[in-house]
Amino acid sequence: MTVLSLETLKAALPQRSALLGIDLGSKTIGLALSDPGLLVASPLSTLRRGKFAADAAAIEALIVDRKVGGLVIGLPVGLDGREGPACQSVRQFAQNFLARKEMPILFWDERFSTAAVNRFLIDEADMSRKRRGEVVDKMAAAYILQGALDALARAEV
Repeated sequence: MTVLSLETLKAALPQRSALLGIDLGSKTIGLALSDPGLLVASPLSTLRRGKFAADAAAIEALIVDRKVGGLVIGLPVGLDGREGPACQSVRQFAQNFLARKEMPILFWDERFSTAAVNRFLIDEADMSRKRRGEVVDKMAAAYILQGALDALARAEV
């Protein structure tokens, strides 16, 4: 498995490639994309979860279309820092994906990502519950990816 640390991720990426942020939920997969300079994360889309092969094929198509060089996958660590069944599920998804396509992967602690995004969408964007449901997963993926991008930028200083 090519799961890397933050320190080794950037060196493993092809030059001028983007990172794809992934927020794996039980029903949906939120996706976000970085710019090639690895500075800004933008919400991309939300996939309805299905069979693994179909989900992986959709992600692989995005990797090719968007020139993605690596993945940042949110890891749902518990508030106490422990990894439970949800983390095991995310790690298994990554392992299964790497069996299909070898590429750098970084797991990123996603604690509070969905809560932070929901709070923003309610307080700042004054968005209805229905509309929030349509965008929260891809926004959470962008929040996760932006956290990793910011840490990458700090590591270079």
